[in-house]
Amino acid sequence: MPVKRISAFLNLIKFEHTIFALPFAYLGMVLAAHGWPGWGQFLWITAAMAAARTVAMGFNRIADRFWDERNPRTAQRPLITGAISLYTAWAGTLAAVLVLLLAAWQLNPLTLQLAPIALVFLFGYSFTKRFTDLSHFILGFTDGLAPVGAWVAVRGSLFMAADLPAWLLLVVVTLWIGGFDLIYACQDVVFDRQFGLHSIAANAGIGYALRLSAFCHAVMLAFLAAIAGVMSLGWPYWIAVFLVAGLVVYEHRLVSPDDLSKVNVAFFNVNSYISVILFAGVLAAIMIQ
Repeated sequence: MPVKRISAFLNLIKFEHTIFALPFAYLGMVLAAHGWPGWGQFLWITAAMAAARTVAMGFNRIADRFWDERNPRTAQRPLITGAISLYTAWAGTLAAVLVLLLAAWQLNPLTLQLAPIALVFLFGYSFTKRFTDLSHFILGFTDGLAPVGAWVAVRGSLFMAADLPAWLLLVVVTLWIGGFDLIYACQDVVFDRQFGLHSIAANAGIGYALRLSAFCHAVMLAFLAAIAGVMSLGWPYWIAVFLVAGLVVYEHRLVSPDDLSKVNVAFFNVNSYISVILFAGVLAAIMIQ
């Protein structure tokens, strides 16, 4: 794939935002290792998570190109404008699948065994908006597989009593991303209703979607507190949780049923701070134990 095509593909999937998605994977990693797992595991986990996001974003742009072309908000995406070809989009996405499988193979047998299940969600979530309002939470669950995958990569297990933190992280990320996607989908209510696409905002109204999002994020904070109890995390973690709570409140104050103009500020700024702050809090709490 020539340099220009690679650059176009990275722009298509907004690869620069991968750095904001990685901290939740690293949460699972450091909690599983109860510290630093070593450079080998760190690098392969990073490769796996970057590849997984690339698969999800690349295929999402491919699967949604019919809708993106018709939606004014997304009509300037590279696959629609012709800045990147469908062939290049497929090539980049499938290359990322190979990187993900290679990284899983390098980590441990269970990680490799579970990788096909992750791929089902990475490919499948793009279709859910066509038939269910639960698409928000399926997206959240798919993102929640990142810390779970990192946990498995370190521990080599997922179904023991000691693996409870991985499941708590899955709930946290499902509610965090699902709750935010409820807000994000409010931008497309008119379009979704016109084309028969499903979202809670389109079917139940923007006000209801925003209230449900706030509820999801409140429950998310409760599960973050539960992680502190299960993992015996100290004051640095609690400081991080309180900071996250403040950011969540701020995030919800940015939007209202009558003003969605700051949705992107909440997504690209506030959410990136949340993931980084939580990771820093966990790492600091483990270091002082």
